[in-house]
Amino acid sequence: MAKSGGAKNTKNKALHSKLMERKKKKARKEKDKNKDRKKEMVRKFQEQNNAKQNLDNN
Repeated sequence: MAKSGGAKNTKNKALHSKLMERKKKKARKEKDKNKDRKKEMVRKFQEQNNAKQNLDNN
């Protein structure tokens, strides 16, 4: 005989999907944040090198 009530596992599946989406979004956000931080570090390093070269050339 069929189980009465709601469909089996739909609530848990929905909650799991929601949780996994949050986890993926957080990981993507962290990756982008780190990528931006690294770009900023590279930019500052290049500026410092350019400043040193300009001082050495003068």
